Amino acid sequence: MTTAHHRLDDTFRALADPTRRAVVEALGRGPAAVSDLARPFSMALPSFLQHLKLLEECGLVETEKQGRVRTCRLKPEPLAALDHWLEAQRSLWTRRLDQLDALLVTMAEDTPSPPSPQDQTDQPAVQKETP
Repeated sequence: MTTAHHRLDDTFRALADPTRRAVVEALGRGPAAVSDLARPFSMALPSFLQHLKLLEECGLVETEKQGRVRTCRLKPEPLAALDHWLEAQRSLWTRRLDQLDALLVTMAEDTPSPPSPQDQTDQPAVQKETP
């Protein structure tokens, strides 16, 4: 597997957790201190820091310490790579589904439709002659 695939896997793994997705959303509005990011979550700070560590390891977040405050920033590159991959998948499946739709339309046009029950009752009954 290529390095690009490993990065995609890391990004998906990071975004699989609702806490980490919420952190990414918050950082999408701008840099924030770790304490501000942790405040909305009902978990101990060490547990929250594990989430931040995973986000840093996969390259979604970078932190910088100034004095006693650690500030986090979103790094958009992994999200751009993820968006590129998702767009390629969307394009592929749209094309495949369009092809399937065209095939089904062609098959429907080529197949005679069975008589409806109403058509069968409107016709007079045919009696067989016996020899």
